[in-house]
Amino acid sequence: MARWVLHADLDQFVAAVEVLRRPELRGRPVVVGGDGDPSKRGVVSTASYEARAYGVHSGLPLRTAARRCPDAVFLPVDRHAYEAVSDRVMAALRSLGVVVEVLGWDEAFLAVDGEDPEAVARELQARVRAETGLDCTVGIGRNKLQAKLATGFGKPAGIFRLTDETWFDVLGDRPTDALWGVGAKTAKRLKGLGIATVGQLAAADPRVLAAEMGPTIGPWLVLLAQGRDNSPVSDAPYVPRSAGRETTFQQDLDGWDDVRREIVRLARWVAGDVARDGRDVARVIVKVRYAPFITATHGRTLEAPTSDPDAIERAALAALDLFTGRRRVRLLGVRAEFAR
Repeated sequence: MARWVLHADLDQFVAAVEVLRRPELRGRPVVVGGDGDPSKRGVVSTASYEARAYGVHSGLPLRTAARRCPDAVFLPVDRHAYEAVSDRVMAALRSLGVVVEVLGWDEAFLAVDGEDPEAVARELQARVRAETGLDCTVGIGRNKLQAKLATGFGKPAGIFRLTDETWFDVLGDRPTDALWGVGAKTAKRLKGLGIATVGQLAAADPRVLAAEMGPTIGPWLVLLAQGRDNSPVSDAPYVPRSAGRETTFQQDLDGWDDVRREIVRLARWVAGDVARDGRDVARVIVKVRYAPFITATHGRTLEAPTSDPDAIERAALAALDLFTGRRRVRLLGVRAEFAR
């Protein structure tokens, strides 16, 4: 019996939930982020397709979003509402009687047996729509990588199959950052090696890439470009790899002493989260976003894994000392990476 992986991805999930709560917003550009006030600092969490047509996207400053789309409806983030709807979505997926691996609020992998995965995908869409009123796109592949990438070709609310037989027809001429897991920096490094497309990366010598990109990353990139992925679909509970907090300041911090005080406050806040989780921390990452919108990060590895608040604070301050810029700061963040 054939075995498939399906990737279910809720279309514009957060915005769609808000439209369900406020039907009068259907068809209008909707932007969700911060406390919903675009005159304040904050970033877009999600935007409806109507808002995206104006160049509004996740991570964009709210003020910029307001300039690009002045007629947009801005709403505050309501995590509890999204989590409640997400729980209903995942329950609908599990009602199919298959293994479901939850990736977040709005997406999951499913392991499916049978000769007609499209039929399962249609049933999946129908159950999610009946339970929540939301639409989802379903990608179909022989593995998680193929299914995840297939979803992008099926949006919105469609179904798309991507397999070994069609992999290079669909992706061969696309840039390497079209692959799940390849970001802009890696794509730039690959381009410097004369590798610009997925097809070129798939044909690359793993030994050459191992020398240039590292013994693990180099060969993995070649396998990725070939559409190969052996990771199983697992319904094991999700275990966070890190805990973090960040703050956007409505007025820039001008003095580095103020920056240090805020890093201490955030580090202590994160230490409290870590204590409640009951796990040790191996590394602490500090994020600094300078005005107007330039972001940098530095990290510090602890001598030994610990949950001690003082050690987490010291590591955060040591990471902060690695920043050479002393410009005005609009955002600070501290993230603790768990040892296990």
